Amino acid sequence: MKSPKKFRLKTLEQARTFVLAVGKCSIFADKKKDIPSLWDAVDLPEKQPGESGWGQKIGAVWSWKNRLPAEFPEEIFYGKDEKGRAVLMTLEHLAKVHYPQFHRPLDKCSAMAGKIYALVKVEPMTTTALRNALAGKDKARRVAFAKALVELQVTLNIVRSNAPEIESDTWLRFAELYPKIGQTR
Repeated sequence: MKSPKKFRLKTLEQARTFVLAVGKCSIFADKKKDIPSLWDAVDLPEKQPGESGWGQKIGAVWSWKNRLPAEFPEEIFYGKDEKGRAVLMTLEHLAKVHYPQFHRPLDKCSAMAGKIYALVKVEPMTTTALRNALAGKDKARRVAFAKALVELQVTLNIVRSNAPEIESDTWLRFAELYPKIGQTR
């Protein structure tokens, strides 16, 4: 499904309105187009030949995926959907639709997921710190780590911190950031 043509986003506020209107969207374009895409809705120029940096469009989308949940934490959630795609969704959609359908208890997750969660439970940690602690330089363990990190996001056991001052992906327990979601299950 392509993003509705009425959305031609140029500002963060317009991106907020878009997420609130669609309820859930992928961050980047998706071949299946089964949900709206922030990428498809943005009306800014892509990187031009000879231009340095990312270009306006990718710069805006990359920034907005972090800024929307940071600046509107009571309205917008950033995480992974059931397919492992990066998505933005309203907290209402998260609470009423997404969490009830896709949350899985930690004991139903992989052993590596349990190890990651155990460290995050003690204190928030960056991806790099977690990877170094659990996988080191071992390629097989690094692959297992990457899969488990996505698994924990998909199953809504961990979530990326929304704190605007944090530059690296820093992981918290989902229940710590969203204590009211899932309580009535």
